[in-house]
Amino acid sequence: MKRDNGKIRVLVVDDSALIRKMLRAILESDPAIEVVGTAPDPYIARDKIKTLNPDVLTLDVEMPRMDGITFLRNLMRLRPMPVLMVSSLTEEGADVTLEAMELGAVDFVTKPAIDVQHGMQDYADEIVSKVKIAASARPRAWKGPTDVRPRLSADAVIAKPGARRPFRTTDKLIAIGASTGGTEAIKEVLQALPADTPGVVITQHIPAAFSGAFARRMDGVSAMSVCEARDGEQILPGHAYIAPGDRHLLVERNGARFVCRLSDGPPVNRHRPSVDVLFRSVADQIGINAVGVLLTGMGDDGARGMAEMKQAGASTLAQDEASSVVWGMPGEAVKLGCVDRVLPLQRIASALPGACERGAAAANE
Repeated sequence: MKRDNGKIRVLVVDDSALIRKMLRAILESDPAIEVVGTAPDPYIARDKIKTLNPDVLTLDVEMPRMDGITFLRNLMRLRPMPVLMVSSLTEEGADVTLEAMELGAVDFVTKPAIDVQHGMQDYADEIVSKVKIAASARPRAWKGPTDVRPRLSADAVIAKPGARRPFRTTDKLIAIGASTGGTEAIKEVLQALPADTPGVVITQHIPAAFSGAFARRMDGVSAMSVCEARDGEQILPGHAYIAPGDRHLLVERNGARFVCRLSDGPPVNRHRPSVDVLFRSVADQIGINAVGVLLTGMGDDGARGMAEMKQAGASTLAQDEASSVVWGMPGEAVKLGCVDRVLPLQRIASALPGACERGAAAANE
């Protein structure tokens, strides 16, 4: 939200004086943002939240006297508000950051381990963008990169699907795409799916250093076996495959088998991995035997791919606006008229078996 002066009020919490200074400079370079204060630890932050009433909090993970996770847990219990975690892009940092998002942080920004002064500037646009998103949306797991690379379509990675006769098989496949808020949305879906669910392929916009940790966390909460996808790996029932950060995930039909293919092709819709790339490959290779699911996310990545899946005969589901952190990606798919059912997040998993059966029945008609 914005105050009377129209500016988003931010409180910066970090034990490093240099980081506090740099975050203030980066944020206040945008006229829509005002840094109302800084704090070197959670205790001082707690007092400043009471007196300054900020709209958004940026929160370091490792701090003296109280770590960021403990503070976040207390904050979200007593005074829920949009929080943007400041995390290092390390394996340990990935686990802690994913835990923070489970606790209610809306998103994270990366703190370079070396050459902080130049490294932070590399993320300046992303930091500003995420603070703006956090200020105006539901305080859940937010992600909204602002990349200046050219916006490419899925054509840059995979050709458009041509006319293809339905592939007669009893094997089904579920393809899920998500972005902002998606780590928690995917978790809710996976932990509700039984162990005999058809194979699931997932593209979530996430940095390379975080995707492995995310896959392991999902494996720990799901009856299915969840892993980071590997090139050439066969897609099996009861298994879910998550796109590695910074690589596109595609599905390929190899005889009667479905396999994962990874691509280092250019970012699509400014994302790698891209949901449009995954969905296009599923439309082309699986068609009527597939189910496409678009969960919460900023932007429109996946909407055109879902339209191609729909045209190929696949069943399509989208998360509704009320349960989405950002109703960008699913909302754009709805606008294109390619969504069979728009459902609250808590009903997505229960709707998947029926959607799979409808597709299989149509394929064998």
